[in-house]
Amino acid sequence: MLPKERLQKIVDIIQTEKKVYVSELSQKFEVTEETIRRDLEKLDKEGIVTRTYGGAIINRYNNEDLPFSTRTSLNIELKQSIVSKIHHLIKDGDKLMVDPSSTTFELVKTLYEKQNLTLITNSVKILNEFGDSHHQIISTGGDLRRKSLSLIGPVAQATVNRYNADVNIFSCKGISLEKGVTESNEPEAELKKVMLKNSRTNILLVDHTKFDKVAFVKLFEISNINVLVTDQKPSNEWIEKLQSHNVKLIY
Repeated sequence: MLPKERLQKIVDIIQTEKKVYVSELSQKFEVTEETIRRDLEKLDKEGIVTRTYGGAIINRYNNEDLPFSTRTSLNIELKQSIVSKIHHLIKDGDKLMVDPSSTTFELVKTLYEKQNLTLITNSVKILNEFGDSHHQIISTGGDLRRKSLSLIGPVAQATVNRYNADVNIFSCKGISLEKGVTESNEPEAELKKVMLKNSRTNILLVDHTKFDKVAFVKLFEISNINVLVTDQKPSNEWIEKLQSHNVKLIY
């Protein structure tokens, strides 16, 4: 196993278990304890874990608003599973609003064979990675938020307000039966609200770890979503909630 693959597996484990031990990981991956310590030190620097005696625990406080480079390595298989379920919903010629989340970034990777798409986005990563694609890409402009590699502020909002999109594709930090859809920071949340208002269909991409979680800023109610795409079947309570608001569920 390559070091990068091992690191991703450790991230997956700690996302589920919340705590890991050096000795157990050493045995599981058949590497030295010193190698595992270096892996955990790297994850500590990225804000994913906090080192403890003999292991590490998930960093709950910072995990809500991690840098984009870190978020791209979290739950990658779950994101790819979600993306595989939404690909057919994007039609040739669609005009898309695309947020700067790592899940929507995974989706954009799969859209090369689509024809005549227009992507309106505040994601710096998408602008850099897909600027040479055959799709039309419109940047919102605005103030750079370095942590998430996103563009925000009045300029970005004014740009989004100029357009009407077929589909708005976005993710969030938490989704709750009582609190609705929530985000970790206010500037990005405000722009997502504008994107939603200017789109005919709003598709939320959210893996199962985001359910029953509440982040810092309220985005909008469940009823504002048209389609929710996730990686596994949610609870019956969630299914009933989505049905009551006519939200199409794909899992």
